[in-house]
Amino acid sequence: MIVSKNWLSEYVTLDMTVEELTDRLTMSGLNLEGVETVGPDVAIDLEVTSNRPDCLGHIGVAREVSVLFGSQLKTPAANPPVGAQKTADVTSVQLECPDLCHEYHARVIKGVKIGGSPDWLQDKLRGAGINPVNNVVDVTNYVMFECGQPLHAFDFDKLNEGRIVVRRADKGEKITAIDQREYEVSPDACVIADATRPVAVAGVMGGLDTEISDGTVNVLVETASFEPISVRATARALKLHSPSSFRFERRVDRHNMDWASRRCCELILKVAGGELLEGSVVAGDAAADRSPMVLRFQQVPRILGIDLPSAVCVEILERLGLTCTHQTADTATFTAPTWRLDLTRECDLIEEIARIYGYDKIPENATLPVVATSKSKREQVGDVVRALLPSCGFFESLTLSFVSEEQRQLFRPRGDIASVAVNHSTRSLENQMRQSLVPSLLHCRRQNERHGTLNAELFEIAKVYLSAGEGRTEAEAEPTMVGIVSGRDFLTLKGIVEAIASRCAPSAVLTVDLCDLPEFVSGRGASLSLNGQPFGWLGELDRAITDKVELQDTVSIAELNSNLLEDIFEATRTYKPLPKFPAVSRDLNFVLNESVTWSRLSAVVAAAGGELLQNVSFSGQYRGKQIDAGLKSYVITCRFLAANRTLTAEEVDAAVKNILSACQEKLEARLR
Repeated sequence: MIVSKNWLSEYVTLDMTVEELTDRLTMSGLNLEGVETVGPDVAIDLEVTSNRPDCLGHIGVAREVSVLFGSQLKTPAANPPVGAQKTADVTSVQLECPDLCHEYHARVIKGVKIGGSPDWLQDKLRGAGINPVNNVVDVTNYVMFECGQPLHAFDFDKLNEGRIVVRRADKGEKITAIDQREYEVSPDACVIADATRPVAVAGVMGGLDTEISDGTVNVLVETASFEPISVRATARALKLHSPSSFRFERRVDRHNMDWASRRCCELILKVAGGELLEGSVVAGDAAADRSPMVLRFQQVPRILGIDLPSAVCVEILERLGLTCTHQTADTATFTAPTWRLDLTRECDLIEEIARIYGYDKIPENATLPVVATSKSKREQVGDVVRALLPSCGFFESLTLSFVSEEQRQLFRPRGDIASVAVNHSTRSLENQMRQSLVPSLLHCRRQNERHGTLNAELFEIAKVYLSAGEGRTEAEAEPTMVGIVSGRDFLTLKGIVEAIASRCAPSAVLTVDLCDLPEFVSGRGASLSLNGQPFGWLGELDRAITDKVELQDTVSIAELNSNLLEDIFEATRTYKPLPKFPAVSRDLNFVLNESVTWSRLSAVVAAAGGELLQNVSFSGQYRGKQIDAGLKSYVITCRFLAANRTLTAEEVDAAVKNILSACQEKLEARLR
């Protein structure tokens, strides 16, 4: 934002040097970019952060100066004389897209005389870095740089049917802007149209057909508020940026729109003559009132490290334009002024107090209260995974959240759910938000292969995006997943997944069930459950999938729900001393029906083995000639141990007898 010192002095007394002025502004958040002499004026280039659109006009900067130096702010009244005819009698405004345009004001001036602007107006604009055009256009630019509200003037006689329609662009609709270039506007963009055609790209630039020219006699003055995201997307898509779009992208003070419209008309009458019609035509809803904010005075020293009297805090905020509606010994309730859209919560008020009081007055050695904090469960789970997987030979990857539609289709374990896409000129191909980490990791593995690093073992902890959040919690719409891509076999990767679950929640029960996802090789894919809740997927990818990515070797993958690990995470552990007495192992070879799974068999054995059974492990399986069709053989190893004595053969035999009896009764199993 280039500020003219002479222009600024019209709103506030500047009895300090330029160095003193710029130093205070810099210390309060408006950083100095440079100072340049422009004729009799001084142009001050200030960096205005995106949260301070109120300082994108000279009045806003003057307001800051008045607060910092204790001066009086002088704002023009803007009360132009009006004629007998009403604006509503000659024009109308139809608002068809209130989500893109919140409010639209139109005023009409008849009988203007277009010509060059007076010297005072041209000097002001040049001091702000703007070249003069003609008296009417110069006034719209002047008011924008005066108060931060963009305005536009149409040649009223060139508007078909003399009316304004604010709508979305039609598909394939084009407009020639005042830069004399033709643009095709997206159907998602907002345009200002007359009865038959667009005459401006809303918030960005006006059209050539209705621009103010030497033959203009009647003028329609537009003041509006447009949706910042829409303006930003349109300006980027068209590669067409302007001072107006810069301000609309950062929001405007809707309560100031009528003043800006009157101020613009007042100056047009002054420099171009004419007659202003009575009133304005307004479309859209009025801006809502600001919500109150409560300041707890004890929070000021806690956050800033210095103790300021409550009266000083209230005085600073009131100088900034906030209204104190209620005050007690401990708190004060404030309502922010309409131009301070960035003030919404208590910490914003404390920041304003520090900014105006002076950061330089806060001692560097101020003692701040320090409170010990502990890691969240999300951080603890991440630490466990990031410690375990690298110890198993994996490298952590960081990939983009965007994938192409082709990549998204590579691995869809949740089925065909609607994708979340973005519409951005730099993301015309990879514009899908990923629904799985696996496709991104597969492409990472492929890139490693192309650079000579074969069999890259990779993992990533990141979010996937299953919906735009409509009616869902964050864990449902954007769950955090652990993605693993490996060249190891199914059972090895299964063991790694078991280790992750065991490290995070030793008492949790991991269940592995066969699944028929088409992305997996038949019989080598599984769905995972943890304590009966869906946990993820594990399997060897089918060659049709790896061929699409042009991978050389077989790939196994796992994708786990980190949010579930957080829910059941066991932060504290109970440890037991190592056993002093020897363990006794017994191998049992069961013949079972094909329908009996390992998890079911191990559960029955564990329940029947009693307190002496320490663990049950899988040792092998067999299907063949010695066993009838429809049956299979599982070899299991039972390990028995007592903490206070050496077990006798009789004790172990009794436990084994109970196991055999339970397996025969519940599973129809027999020893082979």
